[in-house]
Amino acid sequence: MSPLPAVRGERGIALIMALLVLLVISLLSATLLMSVNTDTKVSANTVRDTQALAIAEAGFNEACARIRAGDIPTNSNARQVAQIFNAPGGSVPVLGVDSVALGTAQPAGQWLAYSTSGKADSTLTVQYKTNAARTLIYKYDPNKNPAIQTVSGYPIFVVSATGRKGGSIRKITAEVCQKPVFTNIKGAMTANCDVEFDGNAVICGYNHRADTPIGKGENGRMVPDGCDENPGANQWETGSGDLTGVWTGQGFFNGGAAQPFGSPSPSQAYQPGFYSGPWDALGMSQADFLAWVGAPQSTEPANPKGIIYLDNNSTPADQSGSFAFHNVDGEGLLYVDGDLTLNSDFSWKGLVYIEGDLKLNGNAWILGGLVIRGRTGLKTNGDATLLYSEDAIKQQIAKYGGQLVTLAWRENQ
Repeated sequence: MSPLPAVRGERGIALIMALLVLLVISLLSATLLMSVNTDTKVSANTVRDTQALAIAEAGFNEACARIRAGDIPTNSNARQVAQIFNAPGGSVPVLGVDSVALGTAQPAGQWLAYSTSGKADSTLTVQYKTNAARTLIYKYDPNKNPAIQTVSGYPIFVVSATGRKGGSIRKITAEVCQKPVFTNIKGAMTANCDVEFDGNAVICGYNHRADTPIGKGENGRMVPDGCDENPGANQWETGSGDLTGVWTGQGFFNGGAAQPFGSPSPSQAYQPGFYSGPWDALGMSQADFLAWVGAPQSTEPANPKGIIYLDNNSTPADQSGSFAFHNVDGEGLLYVDGDLTLNSDFSWKGLVYIEGDLKLNGNAWILGGLVIRGRTGLKTNGDATLLYSEDAIKQQIAKYGGQLVTLAWRENQ
């Protein structure tokens, strides 16, 4: 084959240059097109990854809302596991004895893919932070060093949420607890009036565990079924944070078989410095406290659990109301602006603060603290058991206070 004829002259050189330019343009166009396609794919994957992470965070938010609402119990069962399914409440899988199965609270037809309809590793899950044997719950106490330990404070929940968008999967694990509550409690019973006992009563200022069973201590302290029945096992006293049994700004008179206990002494009378209101006992300003408790209720709730403010008018601390409970098992904060009468059995875990007088006509058992401002004095004709518990006050108020704090957050690879 004969070679192509040589290209001569300026016209030939111009033709060669034009062909080279066209070749370069063609190569650049192909490269640019490949880059655009690659960038489009990367951008789409990035968007889906971001959306999957946002969906996982939405699952975390539902889990926190269910903790605040009490749908996920706050208890002492270290083996408890709660799972929230993308299913109606009546169609969730059956779980084991230590498990809680919940249907999603998302609006019908708008379910985000942060859980599953059946059991799976990616089901939205809440459980306690525990030791390896799952026998002890880790708690958060800002007043301890280290703050995270197993003795006192607020139980730590571990939330695992997996978000899905297309082929993208993002999983997060977060540790949360109720927002800490700060207290200024002076005694198991704190009063600003004369305190007189004519019947049987146990008022123990030693600090008790928040899981002390109802009824403990009714017969005394270091006795069978007492509130310190097994000191070696801390049943049911913690061994630290103790207070006096009865602290009052007026006199204390024991005319019956009442048993006060506490440290540095069983009782302290004629003490200065009673609270100006419940806000002092909780380390708040009056304005913050009233905004937090909200509008008062004029009648006693049938199921008194939560942050409860009873008043017959809109004037705080005027002692004008009159309320009564019959056969009640309650918890949280009970603030009564007026007199409170307890008939028959009454049990409470948390703090009871009464602006007026307290009348006991039956058995009462309180784990936490009792504050009585009083008008005419406290005189009991029924049995009463009052066990101070710092954790019961803080945990019960924090439980219904409606706020959680995040202690740790990480994305799982």
